[in-house]
Amino acid sequence: MSQEFVKVASTSDVPSGSLKAVDLGQDQIVIANVNGKYYAIGRECNHAKWDLSEGELEGESITCAGHGAKWNLKTGEGSFPMPLESEPVYDVKVDGSDILLKKRE
Repeated sequence: MSQEFVKVASTSDVPSGSLKAVDLGQDQIVIANVNGKYYAIGRECNHAKWDLSEGELEGESITCAGHGAKWNLKTGEGSFPMPLESEPVYDVKVDGSDILLKKRE
């Protein structure tokens, strides 16, 4: 059974160039607005357990505030001197002013 899209925020909550922490069930997620395009990946840096919503948005990646690991918003892949497990990626749909997410299958 496929998961449905669920409203987690409004577009006004995530201005262009910003990050927002949200929850989808038990999943902790960070939403990024890159020039009006929204992305969503897992929120906890699996290198040092920092909250990625406190990081810095640079293009289509987030740099973790903890130790500087970079996370690709399209793929969830991490870039750091040591190998990192990818973050889960979520499908994002904007319906009017609602931001809806579902976990990518």
